[in-house]
Amino acid sequence: MVARWTALPTLALISLLATACVNPNSGGGRPSPATSAAASAGAKRIGFFGFAKANSFSAATFAGIEEHARANGATAEFLDPNFDAQAQVRQLQDAVTAKRFDVFVVQANDGAAVVPAIRSAVQAGVTVVVHFTPVGTRYDTAQPQVDGTITLVDVPTLNGEGLGRLAVQACESKKLNPCEVGYLEGLKALPLDNARTQAAVGALEAAPNVRVKARLEGGYTQESGRKAMQDVLQREPGIDVVIGASQAILGAEAVAGGKEVMFIANGASRQTVKAVQEGRWFAAYYLPVKTLGAKAAELGLGRALGKQVPDTNIMTDVQPGTSMGTKDALAQVSGEYDE
Repeated sequence: MVARWTALPTLALISLLATACVNPNSGGGRPSPATSAAASAGAKRIGFFGFAKANSFSAATFAGIEEHARANGATAEFLDPNFDAQAQVRQLQDAVTAKRFDVFVVQANDGAAVVPAIRSAVQAGVTVVVHFTPVGTRYDTAQPQVDGTITLVDVPTLNGEGLGRLAVQACESKKLNPCEVGYLEGLKALPLDNARTQAAVGALEAAPNVRVKARLEGGYTQESGRKAMQDVLQREPGIDVVIGASQAILGAEAVAGGKEVMFIANGASRQTVKAVQEGRWFAAYYLPVKTLGAKAAELGLGRALGKQVPDTNIMTDVQPGTSMGTKDALAQVSGEYDE
């Protein structure tokens, strides 16, 4: 899902930077090196290095972080790079130098580019929580790829597999043989999106009677989704199921007309949940975004205060049973942010 949120196409302009090799950390939730000093200090300070303040997903994440911080005598600040990977790197470096925060929560615009700055933060005694997107070069693991960090991520390959399985369920629900599926991938320039796409297509191709008939770049806006869906319908008018980012699916739905297409959305907004509950869309890959922001703050503050917290955390484990968001799974869910 960064790769899934409004305004993300800006990321396509970011050059993917080379970085030093990073090593997985299999440690068992040890406190940071500066635990004693941190625990004896005053109110803890959380720096949230989100994708962008204008992004609804990031805003909802910060709302959860800030709420948890206030409830636990801490402060939180949103540092806004506005989807600029290099600006985010500079913000991280400056915060380490100035010793502004005890905890970093990082939504990396470029998971490889931030590695040196995050490594410096850990070495300086800052507790770092990697949030949503992996930091490093692997997209198939939730384990920390920078030693000493805590992860709370949505593993891109697992996300892709989940989208593929939801599409297979949609095909089975109509007993379609064959069932024609179109996949509106995010941005082909992003390694994270490529990993997600490969996993989704693999899950689809492994299912009997399912045929992947179209793979187009759907992006993360209604306009890009609308254009992609027009192309799909021109090439494959018999398409049965379409998968894409929630914003792209909103656009795709608008041009589908009266054709019965089952939509699978990658997103968790209130609008997305409502579309599934109303039966307009078959399902959505759902994450409780504000709740996950609070969880990141909980993990970061816990370690900064000397508590034992797990190094590796997967977002879909926080609210079990809802990520594979069919109508039944989302019956009691309202969503935690607006598109």
